[in-house]
This record gives sequence, C-alpha cells and structure tokens, in this order.
Amino acid sequence: MTRRRAAVLGMPVAHSLSPVMHAAAYAELGLDWDYPAVECDEGALAQALHRVRTEPGWVGLSLTMPLKTAVLGLLDTLDATAALLGAANTVVVRQDPAGTAAAGTPVRLDGFNTDVMGIAHAVTQVLGDGVAPSSPLILGAGGTARAALGALAQLGATRVDLVARRPAAAAPLVDLGGALGLGVTVHRWGASGPGVRTCPGGPGSLADADIVLATTPAGATDDLAQRAWPSSTALVELLYHPWPTRLAARAQAAGAALAGGLVVLAAQAVGQVRLFTGAEVEVGLLLDAGRRALAARSAPSSPPPAMPASASASASVSVSASVSAAPGGGPPP
Repeated sequence: MTRRRAAVLGMPVAHSLSPVMHAAAYAELGLDWDYPAVECDEGALAQALHRVRTEPGWVGLSLTMPLKTAVLGLLDTLDATAALLGAANTVVVRQDPAGTAAAGTPVRLDGFNTDVMGIAHAVTQVLGDGVAPSSPLILGAGGTARAALGALAQLGATRVDLVARRPAAAAPLVDLGGALGLGVTVHRWGASGPGVRTCPGGPGSLADADIVLATTPAGATDDLAQRAWPSSTALVELLYHPWPTRLAARAQAAGAALAGGLVVLAAQAVGQVRLFTGAEVEVGLLLDAGRRALAARSAPSSPPPAMPASASASASVSVSASVSAAPGGGPPP
C-alpha cells in the first residue's frame, strides 16, 4: 500500500515547525503519514507540483513565502479567500478521474489559504469569542498584512489603521480592504515607531487601538517597544522565535492580552490537517508540539557525533537532490 505523504515547501524551510506540528496531528489521528520540510524555490515549484500530480500517495502541501504567490498560476482552483488575498499557503491533492485538471492528469490541485484562519484564531483568543475588532491597528504592509486584513474582515471589523514605512507601497492593501469591506487608512511609520499623520495621539495610535497586529520582521518594532503600552490594547505578534519579542514583552508587562505567532502557526496548521484528512485536531495539541520543539532547539547540547558517510540526509531535503535521487514513488520533491 502506498504510504500517504504531505510536505512543507519553502526556501529556507529547515527551521519550520510545521513538520513537528503535523506529525503530532497525524499521530493523534492514528495516521502513519510522512511530512518533511522540503527546500524549494520559485524556480523548482512547477517541477515539484508535477511530481505531486503524477506520483502516488500525495495528499497535499504547505507553502511558505515566496511560494504562496508563485503557486497561484500553477493550480487548478483557488478557494475564495486565496483568490481574494492573492496567496495560497495550502495545496490539496484531489482525484479527478475525468481529467479536467489543467495539466490533463487525473489529479487536481486546489489552493487554499489557512493563514487567515490562524490569525483569526489568535485575535479571538485575545479579544474573546464573538467580539468584532472595533479599532484594529496593523503594523507592516507585507504579505502577512494581507492575511491580517482577511482575518479582521472575517471577524466583523469595518475599519483598520495600517502603519507602513512606505505608505505608497500599501496602496494594494487599501484596494484589498475595499474588496473585503474594510476601510483601510494608511499612516507613515515614524522614526520612533508608528506615527499617525503628524499627531502621535491621533486616530490609529496605540491608545486608540483595541488590538494591534504586528506583521513586521524581527527587530522592526524594537523602537516601539521602548514606549508605554496601554493595558487595554491587545497584541497579536506574528513572530514566535525568539520569544518573547521586545514588543511582546512590553505588552505583557503592561498586562495586555497577548498571542504570539506560534498560536497562529498552530491554528493555521489545524486548518491544513482538516483539508488533508477531513478530521479535526485541537490547536492546543499542535501548540504543545511546537513549544516542545522550540524548547529543544534552545536547550544547550553537546556536539553530535560524526555521521558515517552512508548516513541518510537530514529531514529537510532539496527539490533538486530528491528529483535526481528518487524516481517514481520515492521521497518528496
């Protein structure tokens, strides 16, 4: 019987916690499935998807940037969220005996976006079930900000303040907000953190926000972390390692409600597991697996013994290496 398999693709991807989270989910469900991390860049993506279409056993893929956007033109269908956001982080393999797939194979590749689900879960965790964000503030204008807008719209927000270092670059987010039914007001990031127009105390300041979603790279909000944080302003910090970030520590010290990127990662993985298996697992199960993995990475250890020349490769493999070394039903791309 062909072993079922999925994988997370990206570049770089060796650091990904998705394998440990998915492994915990499949073990809970009694499924003996493979789910490695696979190094794959945009140039190798089409070849990887061809293998998924033609080799037995594949159930799906998880994608990290920049593959979330590069994959769009290579799939047969997109769900409404992925199509609207212009990003798919999940590929589901479905049988299509009629051969209606674009590639003319009996397998169809469908794209979904579970990042929105992950962020929505974190927002609900800090604001409470059924509470619509009334004055959310997004820090950053990159790809993650798009998913944040999708999550806020899903939860019933009607307006969003967004802070960007280059406000002109955030124009597509304003358009996306319009498509989602959100009024997006863009402000320039000041030299000492988010500034709103010329008045730091005006609309969109920390004191006016009921929740802040930090979608910026590591270190980008360190200056902001030097300012006082209102205890009434919840924070969803999309980063998770190292944890806490300076911003998260500041919010936590102020007594504000806080959720980190690990919660988001676990919740979006629950959505992927549902799409791959049709079954439900608890977010807490995957969150615990991620925490244990991070703790193990942080723990001091002795240098590992030298591996023999014939030893197998690490759990993170490259597309090019596996393509040349594993024809047919071998390891993932």
